[in-house]
Amino acid sequence: MEGKIAWMLTASALVFFMTPGLAFFYGGLVRAKNLVNTIMYCFVSIAVVSIVWVLWGFSIAFDDGGSANDFIGGFSMVGLQNVPFDGSGDWTLLDVTFQMMFAIITPALITGAFVERFKFSTYLIFLVIWSTVVYSPVTHWVWGGGWISQLGDGRGALDFAGGTVIHINAGIAALAAAWLLGKRRNPGLQSNNVPYVVLGAAILWFGWFGFNAGSAGTADNSAVNAFLVTNVAAAAAALTWGLISMIRTGKMGAVGVATGAVAGLVAITPAAGAVGVMGSLAIGFGAGVLCFIAVELIHRTGLDDALDVFAVHGIGGI
Repeated sequence: MEGKIAWMLTASALVFFMTPGLAFFYGGLVRAKNLVNTIMYCFVSIAVVSIVWVLWGFSIAFDDGGSANDFIGGFSMVGLQNVPFDGSGDWTLLDVTFQMMFAIITPALITGAFVERFKFSTYLIFLVIWSTVVYSPVTHWVWGGGWISQLGDGRGALDFAGGTVIHINAGIAALAAAWLLGKRRNPGLQSNNVPYVVLGAAILWFGWFGFNAGSAGTADNSAVNAFLVTNVAAAAAALTWGLISMIRTGKMGAVGVATGAVAGLVAITPAAGAVGVMGSLAIGFGAGVLCFIAVELIHRTGLDDALDVFAVHGIGGI
């Protein structure tokens, strides 16, 4: 038991580290004047969502919702009431801690769609509302006994580490935000600090080992496999994206390789516990190609998803 706790706390810390990594990744992609504001979007997500999660978010996501359980959890665990330290209940504080890190990074991912167009005070309100009425219920659908977990004669949908809960969820929200907010005055990607982008992608890559291998729930062979295929998929997607860029422009851009790595990490997330090395190579290659095409197509529509959140996370998650 002590070994499991040690591994899950380590994995939780790795996933927590992903949000600062995302801050660097997004911060390097925006104009210099928006760098600090973009980083703060991610940083404040840690503060706000942590509070929402322990007060009511976890309960909505994982409690039994009674007659409404297909769609939403209950409220008997509000304020972490009836959540024991040990394994005497269905959920423990270890579960709360690990799942909190997922809840923190998901709304931070969405910010890439509306950078340069959203007031900071409005974003604080958005964090509370979206985490409560979107993230927690969707988590309940997939992992908390809701309707998606009952598909396929009760076997549920395969989502090992959050392809639906986190990436498709954030991607769809980003698409909606980009459509509702309209274009920026000067749309287009204008990276102000490429080293920040690469550093952020590297931190995300590192943290993703906790994201996927931690979802095994213990330090076993499933975690080892998830760890390995996570790395292989990211590498394959990074190389694929870079080679496509080289064919098109004559050079392998750092931003493209970094974005490709993230696309591969997203794509392997739901399948990390179910595929082997060859499968992860195929997933990484497919993510590199499809997400690259998605970025190009979305740009042609005129939709201003500033940092390509839907193309990378929405399409990659699907």
